[in-house]
Amino acid sequence: MSSRRKRQNPQEHKCPYCIKPEKWCKNLSGLTQHINSIHVDLLRAPSPIAIEASHALSNMATADSSESAAPLRPSSPTSHMPDQLDAESAYPPPLPDDLDEPTEVEDHPLMNARPCDSDGNDLPPGTSPPPRTNAIFGDWSPFTTRVEFELAEFLFKQEQMPQSNINVLLNLWAADVMQYSVGDVPWQCVRVSYNGPRPGRDAPSWMDKVYEVWYRDPHRVTLKMLANPDFNGHFNNTPFREFTARGERRYGNLMSGDWAWKQADLVGNEVPESDGTMLVTHIFGSDKTTVSVATGQNDFYPLYMSLGNLHNGMRRAHRDSILPIAFLAIPKAERKHVNTTDFRRFRRQLFHTSLAAILQPLKPGTLKPEVVLCPDGHFRRAVWAIGPYIADYPEQVLVANIVQGWCPACLKYPDRLDSDGAGQRRARVHTEALLRTFDPLTLWDDYGVIPDVTPFTQDFPRADINELLTGDLLHQLIKGTFKDHLVTWVGQYLTETHGEARGKELLDEIDRRIAATPPFPGLRHFKQGRDFKQWTGDDSKALMKVYLPAISGIVPASIVQTLAAFLEFCYFARRSYLTESTLAQMEIARQKFNLHREVFRESGVRPNGFSLPRQHSLDHYLQHIRNFGAPNGLCSSMTEAKHIKAVKEPWRRSNRFEALGQMLLTNQRLEKLSDARIDFSTRGMMAGTCPADNNEEPAHPAEGDIVGVVAGPRIGGFVVLARKHQPHYPRSPDALAQYIGIPTLPALLARFIYDQSHPDDPLSDLADPPLCPPGHVRVYHSAVAVFYAPSDPSGTGGMHREHIRVTPSWRKGPARRDCIFLGNDPSAPGFRSLHVARARLLFSFRPDPIFNLNPNLPDEVPCALVEWFSPVGDEPDEETGLWMVEPDMDENGSRQLGIVHIETVLRSAHLIPVFGEDPIPPYMKSSDALDSFHAYYVNKYADHHAHEIAF
Repeated sequence: MSSRRKRQNPQEHKCPYCIKPEKWCKNLSGLTQHINSIHVDLLRAPSPIAIEASHALSNMATADSSESAAPLRPSSPTSHMPDQLDAESAYPPPLPDDLDEPTEVEDHPLMNARPCDSDGNDLPPGTSPPPRTNAIFGDWSPFTTRVEFELAEFLFKQEQMPQSNINVLLNLWAADVMQYSVGDVPWQCVRVSYNGPRPGRDAPSWMDKVYEVWYRDPHRVTLKMLANPDFNGHFNNTPFREFTARGERRYGNLMSGDWAWKQADLVGNEVPESDGTMLVTHIFGSDKTTVSVATGQNDFYPLYMSLGNLHNGMRRAHRDSILPIAFLAIPKAERKHVNTTDFRRFRRQLFHTSLAAILQPLKPGTLKPEVVLCPDGHFRRAVWAIGPYIADYPEQVLVANIVQGWCPACLKYPDRLDSDGAGQRRARVHTEALLRTFDPLTLWDDYGVIPDVTPFTQDFPRADINELLTGDLLHQLIKGTFKDHLVTWVGQYLTETHGEARGKELLDEIDRRIAATPPFPGLRHFKQGRDFKQWTGDDSKALMKVYLPAISGIVPASIVQTLAAFLEFCYFARRSYLTESTLAQMEIARQKFNLHREVFRESGVRPNGFSLPRQHSLDHYLQHIRNFGAPNGLCSSMTEAKHIKAVKEPWRRSNRFEALGQMLLTNQRLEKLSDARIDFSTRGMMAGTCPADNNEEPAHPAEGDIVGVVAGPRIGGFVVLARKHQPHYPRSPDALAQYIGIPTLPALLARFIYDQSHPDDPLSDLADPPLCPPGHVRVYHSAVAVFYAPSDPSGTGGMHREHIRVTPSWRKGPARRDCIFLGNDPSAPGFRSLHVARARLLFSFRPDPIFNLNPNLPDEVPCALVEWFSPVGDEPDEETGLWMVEPDMDENGSRQLGIVHIETVLRSAHLIPVFGEDPIPPYMKSSDALDSFHAYYVNKYADHHAHEIAF
């Protein structure tokens, strides 16, 4: 425990934009606020200068370009990899920052995407793009006015009015959005039936059915996406390699990986006249989804397409960056025929022949360049490439044409997936050699290859399906290894070790601990623990954030360490940018996980080992990242989220009878509305609001805004108090102190005001504070923190928002007083650079102008009254890998309080009690947790940004 008063960032910082006169700020957040208010136009310019000031504490280092040394060339990937771990190996050391801006970007020398005219002739450097459209400004066709367009968009996209009512409305307007033809790609249908051998009599019903496959031309969809100006600034024209100031290779968007670079090399060798062309990579994904269980069989099988040139953030934000291009057929058979060889072969053949036919229009573009319009308005000559395929494991088995239980990436035997050493990589050339050499039985048993179906990629050049199947964070790590494996094994361990009755008691104790976890912005609250039947991916993600502290003290340390090592691997893998240092940390975490999970074998939970395809997939993640960049840009969570907009919501708007046709019409109308908005915006017709409103956007986000995404470019982070203060609080410090029951508030405020007025001569801890100057106080129940967190829900610029709550009643219940991170020492790594405190009051103090004679003191000072916490020890907890803190106490045994400027606050912090081995009271609530324990874990798994700064 410490009673010493905390200091926050005493050094000053120079504004990089203010030359004459120079501008110096007392802290990093003050510098950020100055830049956001004075230099906002610079930040919103097409090529903004990245302002990292407010995040130096999270190791986002900045340096003057004139002083930056040239980056070193990266060493080989294996030079960062650790040797095999042993039982005495230390927990992975803190990771150097992975979000440093790259200091060197190397574009591919051949496929460098030179602009050309519409005939394919190269343009001189610096030539402006031609006009996108000849449409007249103010032409709202097929609508009459902007009001009609925005009302149709509002009713159809947001309110989701049924199609029949929309038709009535459009008829009243004499407008039909279906007449809007910009980028229109209609749907088509092909009917397929079985034409193979049939039994003499009593043929199965599936052999007589006609299956419909609805699709649209992927070539036209590609041209539509490439021409979308909404993607300008979020599109990579060429493969590239980028390096940090440490000389490390950095992986992020797909075009930064090795696969795109190698594809460009192959195109240069195989495709004539490819010099100066643009490589356009296609991403595909398929996954069945059920829209209704109660009303019968309502399954749909959408196939989605995206472009690998788009930034990962655009795909995660959707923005029409993932589009459905087909609804595949789902063959059904009677139970007695489901597992027959003929039916299973027909299902596989139907899938691959459907995809091969649907994607056939793309093949000419893989062999010869064609001129396309790009998001920046320039024409370029482009060559297509079949790129990564997003799928969960059962879908990967189908797509890769392998036997269930085998790995789609390597040739390890299904019962030896957990063996040491890397398996031989599957490759198209090797598989073709196997097919020429061995009989079908040998292929099936010894290589896991299904010989009677030709993969859809076979007819496309430079397409190796085994290489294109990437890691799937959602189903392999989050729902697979974590939820289905580890959480289940913990329950089995408790019941097998302690008996059925005692094991259930301990599981109930884990549930009570989870339910007692304090709230945090964006964190799901498990009121009944994890005991519910229908789990979603979001449920599993939420459980990952709080599970580790809940089991500590109940299960052996080796099980806790197993979970801790896996969480480290998973959170590294889910980052938006990864360097070779990150990959080295992932390898350490993977080896620690493999080492500690043996406790489940030794205890009898997994007597046969861990030969599980989803856990085995961890072995391939480093290669996937080097090939395709950050895995969060190629995750099935994006296609599952697209199910909602492309399948489930259109189905709900249909009349349920032969719904697919109605769903396709809904999708077509939604895309036309999006195309119309983009077209009108490009012509400058969507400026302002409707009707026109010249008022500026409020400086503070509304109190009810959704936590998470912040639209717009990357800017410096900041924290501000809520837009409106609470009117029922006393306005004087003395009266407020009595009202909230903290009599020391005036003395704390007096010391704070003195320190703010005398930054070079602060009061010592033992000095008596001066009298509190007269003034007025305004109390707020929340503050808004905005910061750069591209791995968390964010806009295309990577900006994330959260609310810090300090209120006497949250949602008509008990009080909520969130914890916060504050700046400490910017030169220290990770958590050592931070303070942790709990906010007790958010307020602003306005000194009386008559008594405010100090020019250094602003007219109104935003503040926070906080309870201080100090670290327990100099290192994170060895078992969980989390830092532990305890509340600072004063000489009276009460928690020590202090007042800080709101600009020294970085963001919310999440503390979870160190529960220990004793059970918690059954009446313990989450609102009581921060007042009831002696020590707390600093939860770095609360979100990805916390994992990056609190290591």
